[in-house]
Amino acid sequence: MIIVIPTNNNNFDSGICPLFGRSPFYLIFDDSNDEYHFVVNEAANSQGGAGIRAAQFIVDNKADVVLTPRCGENSANVLLVANIGMYKTISDSIQENITLFKEGKLASLSDIHAGYHSHKGN
Repeated sequence: MIIVIPTNNNNFDSGICPLFGRSPFYLIFDDSNDEYHFVVNEAANSQGGAGIRAAQFIVDNKADVVLTPRCGENSANVLLVANIGMYKTISDSIQENITLFKEGKLASLSDIHAGYHSHKGN
């Protein structure tokens, strides 16, 4: 299973980014072999449509689930159409949230907001 998490930087200690579509990086974690890598979110600095572009990137990377504190409705719609599960993180710790997800202890994400529509990180 491929798990994607928006992160503040490109290491496990960086913490989870609260801005899904404008997250600077994404962790792509394969739980079948515990391999992972970080990728730059090229959509983060877009004038508009960052969430849609970010979500499409996640779809293109064959994700099965996204672990995030919240998500905009445009991003969520792309992920839902692609049958990618969304789960709400409960802390800033990447490792803790992966462990809790594997144990079935994260709730489905219900904090879907209207998005920030070109407000670059606000």
